[in-house]
Amino acid sequence: MEFDKIKNKGQARLFQNDYMEMMTKTHPIVIYSLYFPVIIFMLYYGAAYKGLGVWAEVGLFVCGALAWSLFEYIMHRHLFHMIVESPRAKKFVYTMHGVHHEFPRDKERLFMPPVPSIIIACVLFTIIHKLMGWNVLAFFPGFLFGYIMYGSMHFAIHAFAPPRFLKALWRNHHLHHYKAPEKGFGVSSVLWDIIFRTVPKREDAPNP
Repeated sequence: MEFDKIKNKGQARLFQNDYMEMMTKTHPIVIYSLYFPVIIFMLYYGAAYKGLGVWAEVGLFVCGALAWSLFEYIMHRHLFHMIVESPRAKKFVYTMHGVHHEFPRDKERLFMPPVPSIIIACVLFTIIHKLMGWNVLAFFPGFLFGYIMYGSMHFAIHAFAPPRFLKALWRNHHLHHYKAPEKGFGVSSVLWDIIFRTVPKREDAPNP
């Protein structure tokens, strides 16, 4: 991810084509409208037609949300921040995540846009269904809920002043952007940063 400096105002243009450019942006309401009905439907269908009990669904849902937090950490650390050499690969990494680091306050690019999000969700659902059968109908809603909480937290961190109970997460993500991009990969949770020892240190913080 190479750019001259972090820009706290403005927005990058990623594609010359207006339609393609529009497809790189979204709003939280779009994602909520897309995935909350899916979550509700899957949980209902699993209970009503696939014999999943209430407590089984609760347990699988929680496991799915926890799995998302690990997936979020791994993707952020090893894919979004991967080191590449070729111009094409650099363009891909920049489009995928580098643009967010150059324009961290661009509110239209704080959630993944709907089209790539749906494609990735369908692929992951298929893989998880192969692994756990119809238990996916409770596990995957938890996974999606984890994604929504991650996106909501990410949006809040960049768009609003942090409430007191979110200050630790805000601080870690702020340090990830401005001081220590090799640390602080968890956004919705610091759990995996603690486990893998990538929590930004207090001395990394800018002077007040």
